[in-house]
Amino acid sequence: MKILVIGSGGREHALAYFLSRSSAVDRLYWTPGNAATEQIAENPGIPVDDFEVLLKFAKKEDINLTVVGPELPLVEGLTDYFEENGLLVFGPKAEAAMIEGSKIFAKKLMEEASIPTAKYESFLNFEEASRYIDKIDPPIVVKADGLAAGKGVTICYSREEAKQTLHNYFIEKIFGESGTRVVIEEYLSGEEATVLALCDGEVILPMISSQDHKPVFDNDKGPNTGGMGAIAPAPVVTDSVMMKVMDRIMYPLLNKLKTKGITYRGVIYAGLMIADGEPYVVEFNCRFGDPEAEVVLPLLKSDLAELLLSTSLGELSGADLAWEDGYACDVVIASGGYPGKYEKGKVIEGIEKVERNPDSYVFHAGTKKVDNKVVTSGGRVLNIVGKGKTLKEAIDKAYKNVSLVQFENMHYRKDIGFRGLKHLNN
Repeated sequence: MKILVIGSGGREHALAYFLSRSSAVDRLYWTPGNAATEQIAENPGIPVDDFEVLLKFAKKEDINLTVVGPELPLVEGLTDYFEENGLLVFGPKAEAAMIEGSKIFAKKLMEEASIPTAKYESFLNFEEASRYIDKIDPPIVVKADGLAAGKGVTICYSREEAKQTLHNYFIEKIFGESGTRVVIEEYLSGEEATVLALCDGEVILPMISSQDHKPVFDNDKGPNTGGMGAIAPAPVVTDSVMMKVMDRIMYPLLNKLKTKGITYRGVIYAGLMIADGEPYVVEFNCRFGDPEAEVVLPLLKSDLAELLLSTSLGELSGADLAWEDGYACDVVIASGGYPGKYEKGKVIEGIEKVERNPDSYVFHAGTKKVDNKVVTSGGRVLNIVGKGKTLKEAIDKAYKNVSLVQFENMHYRKDIGFRGLKHLNN
């Protein structure tokens, strides 16, 4: 079959890479791609927001399945547009993608379905939200309602910090219109983890768990990012926790959507807080996680292309997911200054050394080719992945690979997987 992958980050590189290895795929396109595209796919160079040109291309090339990586085109209705024109898409329609497109929508849904999550209130203006802050005790979690590239959540340890955050969202509009509606939540303590699951509208197949590390600095210090690295599977997600995730979170979500006449087909991302073996939902997303996809997919033994096709056709019943034993660790190398201001155009060296190592992967995120050299073009630049029989082996391999890569002012966390190791050593 012919597959078109849409997006340009590390998640899309991981998807395209493993789709390219499927015997079911005859031809693979990936747009707009990055510096790695030409190694595994053809690049028509179409932006993710140019729906009309994407459709024309998909029709002209007889694309059998379009795989949408990022959330924005899903929330804006790319799946609806393609399906109205007779094309098959992996990724939910716009009304289903609202589980990520609106925090308020998602929280109301969880409330109605009795899905365990933090208590919350939602606000449409600065004054009311600010008055509410005076009534509650910190730490306080403030979330932008709309899409904010993974950066729209601030944990505030004082009322002053919470009010400043509200000012940044409502008055400064650092996230544009996405931040002019907010959710204010109670702070949940515990350990974060992610469960990704394929959903065909009726059947939900969970993938192995993973654990992202969002703060930019070691020991979870500094501002939140899109993710500085991940491990899979996450030791905190035991078999018992996974059963609770399915019974109390995934199926109640699907069933509540169905009562609203919404069919969900694609991947459900459940961002979780695990407290004393009990899972609570921090957020839902409507697409593969980034960097979670980069550590989960290398451990998948089943054919990714066939799974995504079956999901989109509503034919997951009877499908099975097979996984390798062992672990994977992804260390994100970012540009200096990220998630704030950073420079672009830095020449990257050493990628080919990592790619030669067994059980090792480099998934490009913010890269492009200039004069036949790979240079930085984003905040998160590369995902460096190592696999191992043990978590420690996977972590050691990932960091050994990181040591082979160089570019000016590169930054990465040196403690990815530290919580997982703590679990396994207890």
